[in-house]
Amino acid sequence: MTATVLVAGGNGYIGSHVVVELAAAGFYPVVIDNLANSNPEATRRVTGIAGRDVPLLVGDVRDGAFLDEVFRAYPIDVVIHLAGLKAVGESVAKPLLYYDVNVGGAVGLFQAMDRHGAKRMVFSSSATVYGDPVTVPITEDFATGATNPYGRTKLMIEEVLSDLVASDPAWQAISLRYFNPVGAHDSALIGEDPNDIPNNLFPFIAQVAVGRREKLSVFGNDYATPDGTGVRDYIHVVDLARAHVRATQALLQGTIAGGAHMPINLGTGNGVSVLEAVHAWRRATNRPIPYEVVARRPGDVAACYANSELAEKLLDWRADFDLDAMCRDHWRWQSRNPQGYGEPG
Repeated sequence: MTATVLVAGGNGYIGSHVVVELAAAGFYPVVIDNLANSNPEATRRVTGIAGRDVPLLVGDVRDGAFLDEVFRAYPIDVVIHLAGLKAVGESVAKPLLYYDVNVGGAVGLFQAMDRHGAKRMVFSSSATVYGDPVTVPITEDFATGATNPYGRTKLMIEEVLSDLVASDPAWQAISLRYFNPVGAHDSALIGEDPNDIPNNLFPFIAQVAVGRREKLSVFGNDYATPDGTGVRDYIHVVDLARAHVRATQALLQGTIAGGAHMPINLGTGNGVSVLEAVHAWRRATNRPIPYEVVARRPGDVAACYANSELAEKLLDWRADFDLDAMCRDHWRWQSRNPQGYGEPG
């Protein structure tokens, strides 16, 4: 029997790619999304790529009655939780919003899973749980201590999961600690389409390259890094999506035992500075990428990149795409969809 996977936030950037890979692996994905930062056109296009119907149920993970309807309608075997807000700067300005949506939403979803006996969880966590690491690359046993409310919401949700699995051995949980997802599906049909000014580097550069933005703001050039700009571990969103499939399979196969919560890093292990990313984008687009250096952003750290050996060991997963492929695929999406998905509808 084909396993049914509920993908909360499955209409978003990462979620849409996860749904494509789940369908390709033979799973039956069901999407729930409140469309706060996504366009239903994404799931329509996913359905075309997947060659099968993908249900999109519009609702919020904080709405228990909505979730009960979903769990009664579909035999959910695994839940992948990607729903939430994700902008570091916005979280500093609006912490209550982030705790409400991210932590409150996760708890509401876990309660619904508990009510309906669906106790396998793949959680979309973040490298921000490590805060400002003393050294790099980062392994899963590093001390945690987020430097901004967004990261703290991810860490709190991980702690809730740890307490949950300790209380009930029927629960199994994997927290995938993403580094920096970029790129797009090679069809150029789905990709990142932020509703407002992009908060992340690649979508902002993409909008500069396509003419939607005048120039890139580089937040600080006085970090203790080779060129003074922030260093991050960028990972192709398709690599990331495939890791969710492997995590889902691991839960169903019992690789992650009941009563266990396993945090796992997902990255390439290569640190890339902002200026190195700009140069890679110039190669991919053959266009100038004008930029100006501005003040550092609150909550940002100097360098953050992964050791992903545990993912290889437990999930038989490794990143396949390099920086040039990430830029090429992201640019193909943006250049063919200069206004993203267009007006929601």
